[in-house]
Amino acid sequence: MLLLAPTAVYAQESPIDTVARPRLTTAQAELLVPRPRLKPVKSMIPTDSDPLDTLDTANPLVKLVLFSDNTWKYIKDGDLLKQQDYFTRNWETNAMDPYRVSFNSLPDKVTLWLVDNATDFCCPYQVKVFSKFGVRHRRRHQGCDLPLKTGDPIRAAFAGKVRISEFSRGYGNLVVIRHENGLETVYGHLSKREVEVGDWVSAGQEIGLGGSTGRATGPHLHFETRYQGYAFDPEWLIDFETGMLRSGVFTLKKKYLSENSNYVPESEDVEEEILLAEAEDREAEAKRAAEEAAKQYHTIKAGDTLGALAVRYHTTVSRLCSLNGIKSTTTLRIGQRLRVK
Repeated sequence: MLLLAPTAVYAQESPIDTVARPRLTTAQAELLVPRPRLKPVKSMIPTDSDPLDTLDTANPLVKLVLFSDNTWKYIKDGDLLKQQDYFTRNWETNAMDPYRVSFNSLPDKVTLWLVDNATDFCCPYQVKVFSKFGVRHRRRHQGCDLPLKTGDPIRAAFAGKVRISEFSRGYGNLVVIRHENGLETVYGHLSKREVEVGDWVSAGQEIGLGGSTGRATGPHLHFETRYQGYAFDPEWLIDFETGMLRSGVFTLKKKYLSENSNYVPESEDVEEEILLAEAEDREAEAKRAAEEAAKQYHTIKAGDTLGALAVRYHTTVSRLCSLNGIKSTTTLRIGQRLRVK
């Protein structure tokens, strides 16, 4: 199984023997291993509070933001994130499927981190689903239709980079956002688009207004979730009626990418899936913790240059730039922490 995890490092959890132990109920597993990431996540409420200051953390990608209402939160730096490989590879601004990979080449399962302590979730539009994912009128309906009034605000479900913002005959005004975990979310039939290709958007940010453009019989939001270009039922991720994210971590099975694979409530093997996901989570977290411990930083002093630091720490200027998301021409500031290993 392929595991895609966030950059943040979490506390290590107690080990659990998933081989010798008989299948547990969800309640029994909960007593052994707390699973906050596998519990429902509330939709964030967009705030009008102004950011007062932004502070660096040990991870160049993560910042601490202080707000005018005396609150604070960790966020990931969009300017640095959107330069990462997963926001540049297979990047096309007018193709719904820029990956063009065969179905057989996809992994049987992939575990996706949907939120962590530096990312949020926001329900794009909270309402009971009107038309579900699946075959409709002998054609594949690749998302959920959410009824609304023309002009209602539509918000980004997760933070990400806008890959498509255009008008198409079928989707009407269309926005497609790629996210750090490899997912893409699709927002169709908008009356107005408020973002452009290449924009970095935060979870909860208004990206457009609901409408009925394109092939639509009335005002609604057509919302899709895609992985490697293949659509799957968004209700696996979101309970649109309550506005809740079903879990902070989601195991996407290959069979979910079938046109007939609608969301179903907990199945008989859900406890086994939970324990398996937890075991893999712990393994990934231990690896990330080891990588974090191996990192080395240098505090810039007067006279320091990238070339001199490269020689001192037996590396290259190119590597230093890559580790810190900077250019070789970037001016170093005294007191700035630079990662060198």
